[in-house]
Amino acid sequence: MAVEGGMKCIKFLVFFFNFIFWLCGLAMIVVGIVVQVRFHKSLIIHDVSASAAPIVIIAIGVVIFFIAFFGCCGAWNENHCMVTTFAVFLFGIIVVEIAAVIVGYVYRDKLSAIVQDSLNDMISGYKNGTDEFKKSLDHLQKEWKCCGVNSSLDWKNNFRDGNSVPDSCCLTPSPGCGNGTMTDEAKVHQQGCREALEASLKKNILWVIVAALVIAGLQILGIVFSCLLMKGIRSGYEVM
Repeated sequence: MAVEGGMKCIKFLVFFFNFIFWLCGLAMIVVGIVVQVRFHKSLIIHDVSASAAPIVIIAIGVVIFFIAFFGCCGAWNENHCMVTTFAVFLFGIIVVEIAAVIVGYVYRDKLSAIVQDSLNDMISGYKNGTDEFKKSLDHLQKEWKCCGVNSSLDWKNNFRDGNSVPDSCCLTPSPGCGNGTMTDEAKVHQQGCREALEASLKKNILWVIVAALVIAGLQILGIVFSCLLMKGIRSGYEVM
């Protein structure tokens, strides 16, 4: 009788953890999308590896979203094959998550160079760029209250007089406010965008890493409870 009660508890714990996994899968999709959007909304990135970690997190979230439903059915129906398959898939997901965390951590060291290169490309292409391209960089400078890559001097070769910046660099943006004001601290932001963007993107990557580790911890518990339920089902205990 005690074993029956214990197995009932395990059954409902597996069901409950699968519901949590379902929510975690949804959360990972959202977090991955937010980080991915922030990358490409802020920068025009040519390095494909920059999107690796967020895309992996989104993919894992989608897989967890569907596998959790599969695990719920297996636990509720006490189907040994379904619970076993669920546990195997969950283990595979944990391995992929650990790989994604490693990629994200390694990528943090490359972030500075990628941000630097991306901003340099955007500034060099600003003069002959499309209106959409210019709006993207202008929005970035207005949002982060910055100018250029490392300072406003990065715009030196983009204007004929060598002393002007885009109007988006101004403390109070208005038409023509950037003309001849490159080094005027009272009118133009002197700090470059690299440091602010790098700090923000590192923070986003850190949140992705933390989310993946927390969810992996919950998944390990899920595997333990699934194995206990599999053992009970295989031994022929009544857990209804």
